[in-house]
Amino acid sequence: MTHPATVHPLVSPWGRFGLYSFFIDAPEPAIVDTGIASSPAEGMAPALRAIGRRVEDVRWILLTHGHIDHVGGAHALWELTGRRAQVVIHEADAPMLRSRRAHVAEYLAGRGRYLGDHEGEAKVTAAAEAVISGEMEPTLLVRGGETLSLGGGVTVSVHAVPGHTPGSVAYVLDGQRAAFVGDAVQVHGAANGFPGYVDPAGYRAGLTYLRDRVRPERLYLGHPYRRADGTPYGVELDAAEAREALEQSLAVESRVADAACTCLEAGLEETRSPYSPFAGAADALGYSGDPTLEPSPFFTSMHGYRMRNQNA
Repeated sequence: MTHPATVHPLVSPWGRFGLYSFFIDAPEPAIVDTGIASSPAEGMAPALRAIGRRVEDVRWILLTHGHIDHVGGAHALWELTGRRAQVVIHEADAPMLRSRRAHVAEYLAGRGRYLGDHEGEAKVTAAAEAVISGEMEPTLLVRGGETLSLGGGVTVSVHAVPGHTPGSVAYVLDGQRAAFVGDAVQVHGAANGFPGYVDPAGYRAGLTYLRDRVRPERLYLGHPYRRADGTPYGVELDAAEAREALEQSLAVESRVADAACTCLEAGLEETRSPYSPFAGAADALGYSGDPTLEPSPFFTSMHGYRMRNQNA
């Protein structure tokens, strides 16, 4: 009989955020997401020693998506395993593991178009150099539908949940319905108070899939996303909290979609508002957060609705 794999959260500090990874204690141990360059040595290794485990024994590095606070430590962690761990990422997000420049290109094509920061490209370039431990080729590219064996009968299924990024995935511990979703479930957002996704339709479809098909008994989030009253969920949700977070995420997306569509139908207008040219959407939603704070989810999502409208 296969024993359930135990999951241990691993947290590393970074600015105003806490960076969360998860250790799956299986015969072939796995770590889901890797924080930034310093996270493996300064956060993961000490935390694993505290529970009697060694970072050197990790055999799977499972990346939920390609953003720097999730893949930044991948190369450093891979090195600590003696380059023996398999590094897994969806093929659509693999460019962000292979190249620091891909993160700059993403910025310029999306939120950077609205921030009006003449030093924005240089800032993102510097951040990518500082917090991504190394460019690398993944060991295994996935699309969704794969099953990974962690030994001893422990398996992880891969589920495509695009939206936050084109290559966002959920890793689900089979038989336990424990789902690691990275940033694919955002409720009311994290520190910026707004959910961020490049593909609104994909984001909504991913949420619906998780709610109706995966039906997680445990949901592990990439950050402590927040309820309507601003209180954080934390990163380990039980079945009831998971259902609530998924339902609230869908409700929030619906509200944001309505505001964005109304704004787009009225016509975009450049103004002095920090939310320009989407000030109408911010007003309709009562959003008063700072849209310039990276990762600027307000502009990321608004741009996603704008692209969807143009391609309709």
